[in-house]
Amino acid sequence: MARKTINDLFVHCLSDIYSAEKQLAKALSTLARSSSNEQLSAAFQAHLEETQGQIERIDQVVEKCGLRLKRIKCVAMEELVEEAREIIDEIEAGPVRDAALVGAAQKVEHYEIVAYGTLYALGKQLGFDEGVQLLKETLEEEKSTDEKLTAFAEEQGNVEAKSAG
Repeated sequence: MARKTINDLFVHCLSDIYSAEKQLAKALSTLARSSSNEQLSAAFQAHLEETQGQIERIDQVVEKCGLRLKRIKCVAMEELVEEAREIIDEIEAGPVRDAALVGAAQKVEHYEIVAYGTLYALGKQLGFDEGVQLLKETLEEEKSTDEKLTAFAEEQGNVEAKSAG
């Protein structure tokens, strides 16, 4: 898709994160099942529910801003999900895998934080006021999830991984 205008860029970025969220929704249940820590597994499951709400929010942005998404695949998310699959395949279930899964999940969160931050800035410039508020809500959720993952890693996950060997 040619991105000749800021509006084109906004639609492309929104289409890309929509694809990313859909891919993540499919991957989160696998992460939840692959974690040996009940708290981490529950966090992945909770983030799945949050991600489904974020997909619905993108649909609302599209409707409120009178846009039409493009059918594209987010290659970045595809690679991040593949990296998580490799962790599951290569690291035995337990605290070390859990620590690696937290790291993989944080990479995803950082990608999403950048994506939603960009969309927020572009949408604000374009005057998509209602859509911008929805994007800001999602941006704040992504930041919160990243903070929760950091807290889990520092207070529990990495401690358990270190003790495991």
